Amino acid sequence: MTLSIDCYLSLTCPSEEELKKNIEAALKEDNIDAKIAIFRIDEAEASRMGIKGSPSVYINGVELQPQEIKGFS
Repeated sequence: MTLSIDCYLSLTCPSEEELKKNIEAALKEDNIDAKIAIFRIDEAEASRMGIKGSPSVYINGVELQPQEIKGFS
């Protein structure tokens, strides 16, 4: 089974390259095949989607580290 990893980042989040490197290293270490998608979204879209943090990572549709904060940070 191939994992689906969706990453959502704010328009100004500087962590995209480091996030990609970390995900790719973890997948390689455990020999896991995954489809990785990176999405840049604004605060309005994040609010509609219920996304609280940037970056937010979802694996097969489940948030990896849910944030209990208000707004999009």
